[in-house]
Amino acid sequence: MTSSNSVPRVDPLRTPLLAHLRRGGVSVLFAADGFGVPAIVHWGRALFDVDAAGMVATSAPAVMNSSIDIPRSFSIAAGRAHGWSGTPAIEADAADAVIDGFTLIASDADESEARFTLRDAASLSEAVFSYRLDDAGILHAAIEIRNAGAEHPIDIRAARIVLPLPARAEEVLDFTGRWTNERLPQRSTIHDGTWLRSSRRGRPGHDAAMLTMAGTTGFRFRSGEIWATHLAWSGNQETILERLPEGAAVHRSVLGGGELVEAGEVRLQPGETYRSPDALFAWSDEGIDGVTARLHASIRSRPGHPRSPRPLLLNTWEAVYFDHDLATLSALAESAAELGIERFVLDDGWFRARRDDHAGLGDWFVDVDVWPGGLRPLSDAVHGLGMQFGLWFEPEMVNPDSDLARAHPDWLLGESRILESRHQFVLDFSREEVAAYVLERLDSVITEAAVDFVKWDHNRDLHAALGTRGDRRVRAHTQGVYRVLDELRRRHPLLEIESCASGGGRVDLGILARTDRVWASDCNDPVERQSIQRWTQTLLPPELIGSHIGASDSHTTHRRASFSFRAITALFGHAGVEWDIDAATTDERRGIAAWAALYKEVRGLIHSGVTVRGDAVDDGALLHGVVSPDRREALFAWVRTETSGVAHTPRVPIPGLDLRTMYRVTVREDVGVASRHQVEDPAWLQSAEPLICTGAVLAQGLPLPALNPSQAMLLHLQAVEA
Repeated sequence: MTSSNSVPRVDPLRTPLLAHLRRGGVSVLFAADGFGVPAIVHWGRALFDVDAAGMVATSAPAVMNSSIDIPRSFSIAAGRAHGWSGTPAIEADAADAVIDGFTLIASDADESEARFTLRDAASLSEAVFSYRLDDAGILHAAIEIRNAGAEHPIDIRAARIVLPLPARAEEVLDFTGRWTNERLPQRSTIHDGTWLRSSRRGRPGHDAAMLTMAGTTGFRFRSGEIWATHLAWSGNQETILERLPEGAAVHRSVLGGGELVEAGEVRLQPGETYRSPDALFAWSDEGIDGVTARLHASIRSRPGHPRSPRPLLLNTWEAVYFDHDLATLSALAESAAELGIERFVLDDGWFRARRDDHAGLGDWFVDVDVWPGGLRPLSDAVHGLGMQFGLWFEPEMVNPDSDLARAHPDWLLGESRILESRHQFVLDFSREEVAAYVLERLDSVITEAAVDFVKWDHNRDLHAALGTRGDRRVRAHTQGVYRVLDELRRRHPLLEIESCASGGGRVDLGILARTDRVWASDCNDPVERQSIQRWTQTLLPPELIGSHIGASDSHTTHRRASFSFRAITALFGHAGVEWDIDAATTDERRGIAAWAALYKEVRGLIHSGVTVRGDAVDDGALLHGVVSPDRREALFAWVRTETSGVAHTPRVPIPGLDLRTMYRVTVREDVGVASRHQVEDPAWLQSAEPLICTGAVLAQGLPLPALNPSQAMLLHLQAVEA
């Protein structure tokens, strides 16, 4: 018996295993489906070879009633030609010919990598599916599609990496949000149909799904089995979770995604190739923290991951805004150095005509009216104080009121003038002359001003994003941005770059392959930041997340918070200050200096340890922390963001410790004492001697104080000899 496209069916009981990737406690098994196409029959817990053989032997589903007369197939190139009724892996066509019905023509695999080359039924294209399982158990996957013989161009409409999920994956958690309130978790039950999250903003957006997690019912930070995915791409994208009544072979649902390709964006001439962004997939049977641990370990293994201690920085935006003056900023730099700041960043307002946000974007020349000697005097002063010098740019944007826009109106991405946002439009980085101009201007300023750090901002969505011919340009623009960043780093190997996009609008591993941190949010309100940072850290380790102390009155919410709460919140990231410290009181300045010393003491732990989060003991209370890889030291924050109905705090389990190790528990009050909503502390806190007990006792729970709202307390745990 043959299929409709004359491809012989394969007996799965006689089909050899095509590949068994096995690293980091994870296995991914590939076997031939009924058409001889690779299909993933297992993604999860590491298997022995004998287990793998059994999984392959039991991977063929039944033939169902009122269905096709062969077992349904869900291969890596799932499509309608082989009976798949869900969203196809590849959507492409050449003239009137549909690209589908793929068959395997070559494969190559070892224990960590697999590469499968497929050809469509009409022999118009070849698609290479590549998979790599790293030491952390993260699966990296991508698709390359080549026009291998079509007389006409091939239009690519989608190239998705999609993996099967078992029936026990019953819930999905991902994120939404808005400006100043990013990474809001949302959870729902998986039902039949398609759960599709799409971003057409030209960047992932403040509402980006970021990390999509499917898991067993009720999965939490410390429990449950989870399958998760993230797309390492900074442009338009989509994530899909889909369940059909007939399932996906012996699995129930599928999870994956890819770049969201708009009409005409990818048109392959003969011999040309499209490569999809990398999709990352993480499995854990230890809850969300297990997924986080794998992702952090994988990210930290990158060759370009920051290795030096993350400098404590001061950013000038909320200190001076557009009011630039050498004497004022030099005095601010002196104050910063006195308090222990290590990097001084000059924000928006240094270039021509930039006295507010209505003009000047695109004219990256130092404003000689404000800076008659250029930026070098300030840079030299900062360096002379022992600090690094940083500078703000928004290279992808232009104000209509700028010399650049007046000289080159054709350099703007096309959209209606009514869609102006923040008095600015977007430069078309897909054009070589645009990218070359921006690169030359940034390179010149960075060189002349001896810049060590660039804050690369991106303050609006791309909306229509049309080229001069009316074609969509998001993909080409994003690739152009990547090329400029790559070349800038090549020319300045020691330069560090932050990805800021109105705060957290571009948080992805595509931009972080070229930058050193992200600005998680424009909101420094510590109540909001506790949630923003908690969930951003599901994907990113703390050293990649900018987190700053703001003034007592939040710039965005106008909520007042104590210094200790702001300081403890900012500690768990790449810390900084966003505040006019020259206007701070004497007590506040002492607090900043103490906090700076504390950050320098513990940043090695925070930026190399395992991020852990306790599951809730009552509403409005959070426990989170970092445990050293050898589990001999840990730092936890006990946080109260709002009141609850609980009169006193029950035992709070302290996660991530070694059960047999003896720990000394110290309350660190370097930055102030948290106010309590109780008459007396638990007895162990009143003792003159520090608490010493085993990790097993702490895992059962520690009675913690009932803090007032907007308060936090630090617990420092260090191993001691029994």
